Amino acid sequence: MNDNALNLLVQQFVDFLSLEKGFAANTCRAYLHDVEDFLQYFMNNRALPMTIDGDGKHTDASDIDAVSSLVIRGYLGQLHKQKIKKTSIARKISSIRTFFKFLEKHGVITENPAESVLTPKQEKPVPAYLTVDEVFRLLDSINTKTIGGKRNRAMLETLYSAGIRVSELVGLNVPDVDFSGKSIRVLGKGNKERIVPIGQPALTAIQDYREALHNQKKIVAEGKGKSPLFLNKNMGRLTTRSVARILSKAALEAGLSVPVSPHDLRHSFATHLLDAGLDLRMVQELLGHKQLSTTQKYTHVSIDRLMAAYDNAHPRK
Repeated sequence: MNDNALNLLVQQFVDFLSLEKGFAANTCRAYLHDVEDFLQYFMNNRALPMTIDGDGKHTDASDIDAVSSLVIRGYLGQLHKQKIKKTSIARKISSIRTFFKFLEKHGVITENPAESVLTPKQEKPVPAYLTVDEVFRLLDSINTKTIGGKRNRAMLETLYSAGIRVSELVGLNVPDVDFSGKSIRVLGKGNKERIVPIGQPALTAIQDYREALHNQKKIVAEGKGKSPLFLNKNMGRLTTRSVARILSKAALEAGLSVPVSPHDLRHSFATHLLDAGLDLRMVQELLGHKQLSTTQKYTHVSIDRLMAAYDNAHPRK
């Protein structure tokens, strides 16, 4: 198999992820990067006798079916030497495993060499989150005398009120906000749509921002098509990086002692709901998590608080 044929297989794999699996563009790019990185390692080392056949003889490692579990483990060993994070290595293994599963399904190879490769044990850090007081301080400190300030307040109120991802936030369009129903329509991972409730403070902030745009920028005929809800200075859709920068600056101006990311607000949303007694599965639905285990990481925070409260309150500690 020549390099062109290999590149064609990789492109077919990405098309499969996008068209048949419905993966988001960012997810497809991540898979593509991981697979290409591994294949580059394979191509660089394929002249070496990397596999041994059943008779104990070295075989030519110039073809894709020459990839064995030993080759993949060699690649992982190189990643460990480069001190790549375990989470990144786990993601790369998953991408490689999925790629070879695709090749196996389509008859390109007879066996998935990545199936027997174990994923490194992952650490389970407690998600970063803000206290309720810190969130209120962050939101209340935003200067809303300008259109930019009104927009920033509306964005951050929405992130915390609905617990949505920053990619979902920048993807919101004007018609996605239901003011009477107090909800927003969100397009999540895998292009899956969900309806998420949103609080009145966030709705009021959005309304104030859009009204200011009407008054000063003379925006008309909104509510049709894909008109972005939150706009940059050029009246285009904001990027996720822009939102992250805006939040980081707001946290600094609010006097918070730690850096804050958009995902930290999402963590705070989930933690505060669980602390208030909301059912874990309801939080899962609100966050748009496919697996309950993804949501369960937030329970560690609540359990830690519960144990601390127990230690402080119980007379027989």
